[in-house]
Amino acid sequence: MSFFEKVTDFLDKGNAVDLIYLDFSKAFDTVPHGELLVKLEKIGINMKVERWISNWLKGRLQQVILKGEPSGWRKVTSRVPQGSVLGPILFNLFIADLGTKSGSVLIKFADDTKLGAIANSEKDRDIIQEDLDDLVNWSDSNRMKFNSEKCKVMHLGINNKNFSYKLGTHQLEVTEEEKDLGVLVDYRMTMSRHCDMAVKKANTILGCIRRGISSRDKEVLVPLYKALVRPHLEYCVQFWSPMFKKDEFKLEQVQRRATRMIRGMENLSYERRLKELGLFTLTKRRLRGDMIALFKYIRGIYTREGEELF
Repeated sequence: MSFFEKVTDFLDKGNAVDLIYLDFSKAFDTVPHGELLVKLEKIGINMKVERWISNWLKGRLQQVILKGEPSGWRKVTSRVPQGSVLGPILFNLFIADLGTKSGSVLIKFADDTKLGAIANSEKDRDIIQEDLDDLVNWSDSNRMKFNSEKCKVMHLGINNKNFSYKLGTHQLEVTEEEKDLGVLVDYRMTMSRHCDMAVKKANTILGCIRRGISSRDKEVLVPLYKALVRPHLEYCVQFWSPMFKKDEFKLEQVQRRATRMIRGMENLSYERRLKELGLFTLTKRRLRGDMIALFKYIRGIYTREGEELF
């Protein structure tokens, strides 16, 4: 069961949940090479592979240029290079032991870390605070600091008592919405705000296509719509699929506008336009995706997830 599935399961059972968003300060740049190599050895990385990784990390130099004057060259003793395939893997291996004793639900996705748990009572609050203290102790011993200003708490649930938490000596700020891996999550968990954001992005790109492309042929506009506009309406939609008819309508309106831009389609009904262009409604595409996933669960392709769902 995923992190948010557990959170929504807690909420469905009438619990209050406190969700804490954590942020490492300059995460990829502060991974110390020495400690990283020690951890790789502890988890049983092959000696030749470890030596290759060591050679890849070490021997790098850097300098700073201020007002046109360069500093001397200095060795880089920390940092896993971003933009590489190996960088995020090494970072995940480095933080693998983060929160191993946590009593709360902890999820780590590269430098995006979240902590969440039931918060019905003072006892629940104390457990979450103890887990936060353990994370701070880990960050101190591993020389990776949290960016306290970006770490926030979101209170979920109707009867939430809005407990306060500290990260070290810093009082965590309360947030009502937070962008989580590209999805805007709010304290009501309705996903309406994310629908609005997705529609705004898609309409912006659709407007650029309208202004920048003179052709109105379907051979030109349909591929552009599929490649540049529709992905914004469907990115991670399994998580934020609209709950309300008004949100479904907002999303569908973008595709209505896009199909109406095509020459010869202006006076046709929406259903007829879709048939002529070989498209489905966005609602039907979401249903199709759910049915494909269900088929895979039943057929045993996703055995673990299927057992948890059924």
